[in-house]
Amino acid sequence: MQFLRRDAEDLQQPGVQEDCVVIQHSRRSISNWTENNPRRRMPPDHGFPRAPRHRRTQPVAFLPLLAFDFLRRPMANGSSSAGTSLPSAAAAALQRVAQRDGELRAFTSVADEALLRATPHIEGPLAGMPFGVKDVIDVAGLATRCGSTATPDRPAAFDASCVALLRAAGAVPVGKTVTAEYAFVHPGPTRNPHAPGHTPGGSSSGSAAAVAAGLVPAALGTQTGGSMIRPAAFCGVLGFKPSFGAVARDGMKITCESLDVVGWFGAGFDEIGKFASVLLPHCMAQQAPARAPRVAVIERVPGIEIDARAAQTVQRARERLAARGATILGPCELAEAPRWMEAHHAVMHYEFARSLLPVASVAAHALSRELLAAVDRGLAIPAERYLLMRAFQAEQRQRWHSQFGEADLVLTFSAPGPAPEGLHSTGDSSFNKAWSLLGWPCLHLPTSFTDEGLPMGVQLVAPWNADGELLAWARVLHPVVDERGASACALAA
Repeated sequence: MQFLRRDAEDLQQPGVQEDCVVIQHSRRSISNWTENNPRRRMPPDHGFPRAPRHRRTQPVAFLPLLAFDFLRRPMANGSSSAGTSLPSAAAAALQRVAQRDGELRAFTSVADEALLRATPHIEGPLAGMPFGVKDVIDVAGLATRCGSTATPDRPAAFDASCVALLRAAGAVPVGKTVTAEYAFVHPGPTRNPHAPGHTPGGSSSGSAAAVAAGLVPAALGTQTGGSMIRPAAFCGVLGFKPSFGAVARDGMKITCESLDVVGWFGAGFDEIGKFASVLLPHCMAQQAPARAPRVAVIERVPGIEIDARAAQTVQRARERLAARGATILGPCELAEAPRWMEAHHAVMHYEFARSLLPVASVAAHALSRELLAAVDRGLAIPAERYLLMRAFQAEQRQRWHSQFGEADLVLTFSAPGPAPEGLHSTGDSSFNKAWSLLGWPCLHLPTSFTDEGLPMGVQLVAPWNADGELLAWARVLHPVVDERGASACALAA
């Protein structure tokens, strides 16, 4: 597969630095920025290892390029991507896209040299770091088409708030990534980097695939139902959905006012954490308790059929955590889960229909049957039912302790199974919708592969607005549950 080829020379080709103005960043300004935005401290030793700097061996012999290995690859000037000056890092990312994205099809458009130089400065914690942006989020100078020809091909005048914040911290938006049509269910053309005949998930398919294939170290996405966590699971990368309301959505095409969240994919915890330090600075002061975690485990949900491989992945993670001293609560069975999903269906369709009605009224010919049917369903929902479900949503959001007691985290599956074969669907997001309704922060952790080489992993969930604690716990727990390094060693032997 062309887009998974690992070439040591691909970032050192002639022309990478041609016609570029190289500007050196200031170490002093980065130091000042860090002092004003303290990173979270990790819990002291309590049986769990501190997370490594993601220097992992290659998980399986037939996957020559993996996302979490991205920052170890040589850049044009010999630095890691996060510390490289703007032109070389961005130019190298664009070169990778040009060389590998023809088959992957993760990007809809890329920035030209003039747009790359539009970043006001390259100082800061993300100095020179290239990233992708889901095509429902504005990037100045690039069109936001929302995965549809119904949207005019006009460049955005301004960055979305999240893009502007990342740009101000020195990061460089190098292009727009594929989304399902209006971030709903009709898939875009992106392929799964691990298995091109299997779905990459959706709706943030392009962002997840771009990070998984090593085209960029991080990318923005969004989630209404399962649009961050499911693509992360199917493509085998870290994917973080913050608490509802935690990240500003100005400059994003909002389709569901009560559900839509901006999130991001990362090659490793360095990228996830750096984005969080910029987009969630108020959360980064949170600290995980100095003890072993209390973890509630969900291995089955009424009404959802779970693939045996997904269930086994969660079970193995539970066993590994217990062996290292974690307090395991459960397995839990969520009696409320079917009603959570029912409420999500009502709230999502009601708001989605009213958001897309202006488009459907004028350009129905350019929209998929799935989207038009969803608009019809949403318009048929009575306002009384919508308000009832909104009240239920607000009530349930505050009920972490009644559901999970004193648990710090929930451990569960990210998807009912590995990426399904075929590109006609983005996969089943049923259980993701429950967490989206509640607005609780979620993080996918890749942990293993099936015999066919499809990524598997688990999902961690935390209480509303405990985003910082979730990230701190996850950084410590991921090495405990991650089996990919051991698989690589076994295959290499």
